Amino acid sequence: MAYQKVNIDVKKSVKTVISVQTDDFSVADLYSGLSLDKATGGIAMFVGLVRDFAGAEHHSVAVDAAFELEHYPGMTEKNMASIVEEATNRWGLQAVTVVHRVGRLNISDQIVFVGASAAHRTEAFEACEYIMDYLKSRAAFWKKETVAGKGAWVEAKDHDKQSLDRWR
Repeated sequence: MAYQKVNIDVKKSVKTVISVQTDDFSVADLYSGLSLDKATGGIAMFVGLVRDFAGAEHHSVAVDAAFELEHYPGMTEKNMASIVEEATNRWGLQAVTVVHRVGRLNISDQIVFVGASAAHRTEAFEACEYIMDYLKSRAAFWKKETVAGKGAWVEAKDHDKQSLDRWR
């Protein structure tokens, strides 16, 4: 798989991969790119999946449920690079990979991968949480849920916006 690499200006050399793509991704392949050197003490990863958003009322029958993610090419990647740069500077990361899918996705499909390597596990875990919190609220993605042929655009949730408060 080809991933778009984006260089960001940080204080030290950090391997950074940022990609917005329609294709699925291999967690194993992305993980292998995070373990760079002998100074790495921890790698944290998060993989987001499409959950069953159709609701309990549809569980007794087969329902076509999916959603579509759209993005603003160029601007979305710039948003993502800014988020990654802040996390890298804040936690002294050694490598960061963020892959976000767009297009039509079905229940259980992988949506997003965030991985960070650092000298210590705390930095890696916190950086992954930070990146995910900001991706949910600040990156230029739009989601449309479709259940039984009826679609609706999804507004950002208040708790996603509130989760940013802990990082200020």
